Amino acid sequence: MEFLGVTPLIILLMIALWQCALIGYTFSLAGNSADEAAHAGAIAQSMRGQACRDAAKENLPDAWEDEMKNPRCRTSGGMYKAEVKLQVPVLVPGVLNWPFEVKGNGAFPVEADRR
Repeated sequence: MEFLGVTPLIILLMIALWQCALIGYTFSLAGNSADEAAHAGAIAQSMRGQACRDAAKENLPDAWEDEMKNPRCRTSGGMYKAEVKLQVPVLVPGVLNWPFEVKGNGAFPVEADRR
């Protein structure tokens, strides 16, 4: 009888832990995507912005890639910087998202043209 009373609490705890894991995973994906985008933009010999945007989406799972806003890529003070914004899914990726975004930032030194 006591087990039946505690079962809903255990299920709610498991759901809360799963949601926390999704939030953490989204932060990890945003940071990694921004780092890869900044690196690709910094080493590109031409069309840095396109290389940055392509690299930001390259390794993201489909559920996060579909909801990603265009990354912000720019050169600033000898560094190539990228900012990626991802939506945090609610329980099941690709179905419903929270109304807030997770930002990931990356920077990489710009390589000079070797002409």
